[in-house]
Amino acid sequence: MPLVRIDLVRGRDPEQLRTLLDTVHEAMVAAFGVPETDRYQVLTQHEPGDLIALDTDLGFARTDDLVLLQFTSRERTDEAKTELYRRLAVDLHERCGLAPSDLVVTLVENGPADWSFGGGVAQFVTGDL
Repeated sequence: MPLVRIDLVRGRDPEQLRTLLDTVHEAMVAAFGVPETDRYQVLTQHEPGDLIALDTDLGFARTDDLVLLQFTSRERTDEAKTELYRRLAVDLHERCGLAPSDLVVTLVENGPADWSFGGGVAQFVTGDL
């Protein structure tokens, strides 16, 4: 059920993109305990120079490998969020070669009435989900 928006600089090949998408999904499933079939991802590729993420004075060295992830999800515990951030940094580094300093993650929470998966119905409200 989480919706994941993935922003990155254009230049990765289709196999690299698929590995990145799969890795993000697997980390989310493990950290949040959602079913594997809850997969909603939007990938946007930007031209070099169109994606800017400074280091907020934390000393991170950013490169054009930068990946910004925005999760829209129902409320999650601080422990689940922390586990998601940790898994993403470790797994994306291991599987995609992404430096942890090139990963920015944000989570936007919403409620049951904020989702409709089709048919004009709020399935969490109606009890269908």
